[in-house]
Amino acid sequence: METVTLAISGMTCGGCVRSVGNVLKALDGVAKAEVSLERNNAVVDYDPAKVGIEQLKRSVEEAGFEVAP
Repeated sequence: METVTLAISGMTCGGCVRSVGNVLKALDGVAKAEVSLERNNAVVDYDPAKVGIEQLKRSVEEAGFEVAP
């Protein structure tokens, strides 16, 4: 397992936090995703053999949010 922190912009409420958390947790290989509205980020524990950082970012962006490079 590895951990990555993704800086996410566009979240404005608890519903946004749930949406981001749900799309991340739905990915095969994601063990845990803690999303924070206050810090505008998501801390994700994932298996790099199953999912990559680019795939994590793409999923968040497809949900309508922006991920800093």
